[in-house]
Amino acid sequence: MTAETAAVLPALMVVLAVGLWAIAVVGAQLECVDAARAGARAASRGETLERVRSGVLAAAPAGARAEVTRDAERVRVEVRAGVRPRWGLSLPEVTVHAIAVSVTEPGAGQPGPPVGQGPSAGWSGSSAEGGPDASSSGNRSPGIEGGW
Repeated sequence: MTAETAAVLPALMVVLAVGLWAIAVVGAQLECVDAARAGARAASRGETLERVRSGVLAAAPAGARAEVTRDAERVRVEVRAGVRPRWGLSLPEVTVHAIAVSVTEPGAGQPGPPVGQGPSAGWSGSSAEGGPDASSSGNRSPGIEGGW
């Protein structure tokens, strides 16, 4: 082994590690996109928000957060997940997210119930009416840490 090879080898390992981390981030992004799209399709067909959210979290990366909003006209699903390399726990987390919006199918546009907070909170609650914006009361499911 020459001195040049010994000097370049650590740099090559760093480049390889960064490349592997980038692949993991892209993979998590794709999982978020798939989960958000599937959730928006299910919610637009009239599935309950509880069922939609649990399906989204099952398809999303571990530790993901999901927010599902539905009104009479459209459904919005947002999925966020943090990605940290397994080999570098002290490195900062990269957050990936995806948003999917779908038109609510006729007859399925009932606003969803508000959602409790915390991983053990259920999806019980009374029906709420209002728009999809954050200022309206009800029909938003705040992101909750979760994942399977």
